[in-house]
Amino acid sequence: MEATLKDRFGRKIEYLRLSVTDRCDLRCSYCLPKGHKSFKEPESWLNFDETARLARLFVNNGVKRIRLTGGEPLMRRNLEDLAARLSELSGLEDLSLSTNATLLDQHAEKLKTSGVNRINISLDSLDSARIRELTGRDVLGKIISGIDAARAAGFDMIKINMVVLAGVNEHEIEKMADFCINRELVLRLIERMPMGETGRRQGFFDLQPVRQSLAEKFGLVPAVLPGGGPAHYLQSLDGKFSIGFITPISQHFCESCNRVRLGVDGTLYLCLGQEDKFEFRSLLRSGANEDALQHALATAMELKPERHEFRESPEKIIRFMSATGG
Repeated sequence: MEATLKDRFGRKIEYLRLSVTDRCDLRCSYCLPKGHKSFKEPESWLNFDETARLARLFVNNGVKRIRLTGGEPLMRRNLEDLAARLSELSGLEDLSLSTNATLLDQHAEKLKTSGVNRINISLDSLDSARIRELTGRDVLGKIISGIDAARAAGFDMIKINMVVLAGVNEHEIEKMADFCINRELVLRLIERMPMGETGRRQGFFDLQPVRQSLAEKFGLVPAVLPGGGPAHYLQSLDGKFSIGFITPISQHFCESCNRVRLGVDGTLYLCLGQEDKFEFRSLLRSGANEDALQHALATAMELKPERHEFRESPEKIIRFMSATGG
């Protein structure tokens, strides 16, 4: 009988987003405040043995997809070694990575060889000045080089994540669509989530009207793409262009939530929009056996809430996105 991990609402948990660092080389305005320095100390990070042990626990209980996240995961030294270990887990069907791509040109081939199947790349603008304003650095050229390196390495399902910010970059959506069409990339538009003070500063931008207008412009129809996330996809009739919409505010997807997030320090976050969490690091470092970890996982699943409250209580989540694990 196949192992199945479920929460108390009967939702199957098949997707683990696994953070390997809370540090990042950029300071995106909706993620980290300028001057932020309160990162976890390396000694509090799970080492690769601990990380692989927890990953195996999840996979043995029915998790089929793992995504490596951060912070910026490529800042974690020897990440490819961890990826190779995870890719060998029996039962794992998909190992992917989220990155800002500033370091991707140095790592793309090694990631592919280590067993990473897919890559998601954050890119909110194609304007150098706007990228500098949003991220704190002039890195557009580095990001595009990283995209091209990933394509050259043979990744055939590269997704571009564009967080749409009211009054900042919404006018670039069609330009970004053309960029993705020309490079055979999948575009995903994301509504900003009000996490931490920085996340609440930007105005909410409703993607529902955008979805309708793009469907009409490009002749798009509903589609299903690989990946275990919450995006709803549209695709051109010839299959050459796909676009996903992640809409936690205008049309939340809590009833079908299939994911949890493991922070670099071993904290399991059960929901982006709630504070429910479970600490695994102390168990690992106190010599917990497999039965104890199995019991802890069952206990953690009981904490997963039914839904977030981004609309009702946007001030509730004070932690930054980078601390949660992407």
